[in-house]
Amino acid sequence: MMLDIVIMAAGKGTRMKSALPKVLHKLAGQSLLQHVLGTATGLGAARIVTITGHGADRVEAAVTAPNLQFVRQMPQLGTGHAVQQAVPALHDAGTTLILNGDVPLIRADTMRALVQACGGTRLALLTVMLDDPSGYGRIVREGHGHAGDAVRAIVEHKDATPQQRTIREGYTGMMAVPTAHLKRWLAALKNDNAQGEYYLTDIVAAAVADGVPVTAALAADETEALGVNSPLQLAELERRFQKRLAEEFMEAGVRLADPARFDVRGELLTGADVEIDVNCVFEGCVTLGDGVRIGSNCCIRNATIAAGAVIHPFTHIDGEALGVKVGAGSLVGPFARLRPGADLAEDVHIGNFVEVKNSTMARGSKANHLAYLGDATVGERVNYGAGSITANYDGANKHRTIIEADVHVGSNCVLVAPVRLGAGATIGGGSTVTKDAPAGQLTVVRAKQVSIEAWSRPVKKRG
Repeated sequence: MMLDIVIMAAGKGTRMKSALPKVLHKLAGQSLLQHVLGTATGLGAARIVTITGHGADRVEAAVTAPNLQFVRQMPQLGTGHAVQQAVPALHDAGTTLILNGDVPLIRADTMRALVQACGGTRLALLTVMLDDPSGYGRIVREGHGHAGDAVRAIVEHKDATPQQRTIREGYTGMMAVPTAHLKRWLAALKNDNAQGEYYLTDIVAAAVADGVPVTAALAADETEALGVNSPLQLAELERRFQKRLAEEFMEAGVRLADPARFDVRGELLTGADVEIDVNCVFEGCVTLGDGVRIGSNCCIRNATIAAGAVIHPFTHIDGEALGVKVGAGSLVGPFARLRPGADLAEDVHIGNFVEVKNSTMARGSKANHLAYLGDATVGERVNYGAGSITANYDGANKHRTIIEADVHVGSNCVLVAPVRLGAGATIGGGSTVTKDAPAGQLTVVRAKQVSIEAWSRPVKKRG
């Protein structure tokens, strides 16, 4: 059966009170629309047609998906008018699944169930039971309105009578429709309602009139059917989503100190016996090996942290495009910063207020205090002193520092790249090294200490 997917993403989102189109606001680090597209991609549709309108250029530039194409709704005259714009892109045979770009947490299994409920012959609506259905169209059924009764109509909230507003079953805005029927029903829509808009929900009455069965698939989880219309709703949905993720991680064996203070804004992969303290944020793609411990208040983005490593509190790791690697058994932090290209081998120690960028550190090396390593290659068992830095930038180009195995760099040293410190070299504290340091020797570069007698400090002139 041919499947086309239509995603409605043309609205302005006035209640968001933002210049950013509503569907581009982010939930868990990804735009609302990209969430929907990412899930829809798994259904293998022939086409994914996204309807844009307000901020169309920005929306179309911001999202991607296979078999994606855009149509524009200008002006926005209702949901039915929106889907009318997609009609030329839809195959005549098969089924069209209609989704909302501001309902980000709809699951792939729910989408598939809705398509199966349609079966190519029925109009299938996705509904949800809500404690507060305000703003949702109400599902009006035959008889006593029980779940098994046939659907007769959807009544928009603003057009509903007081009695109809007591109905708790709400229409989510998503449906699956035989495409041939959909095209015919859309062509017959009228806008004789309070808003002067073309409602997609009016095709329910058309289906009933044509004798086409109308069925309602009830969403199992209220969260996946909730839309976003305001910053408050976005924040509430963020917490629901993070709670769902936290429960999944804990069921897999991850120990979270407090699941309410845990945020994943991308992909987090975890091994066995991982422990995560409070207020940690994971972005991009992060992998935590067996037995990794993450201290409180850490931000980690695009990083691979191997088994047994400990990330102490208030550490910031951001791999950007290059990524960051932390080897097995390494200790990082507190208050450390690992930047793109930082590659730490096993049992490396990075201490408080140490920054590492585009540098490799071999097994057992240590930089425990107040130091900077940029564009450096560090051998095994190196001890890098407090206050020492690699001066890797000459104002135009970056240069590399090579520190071979078993080097000891004293405190407050400046290594002016390009420079090489030979194996086993010792650099005396306070040295500014501009030439290669021989292996196994002590290199000291500093002025001779002088004490001047009968010297006094300048005194301010008064008057």
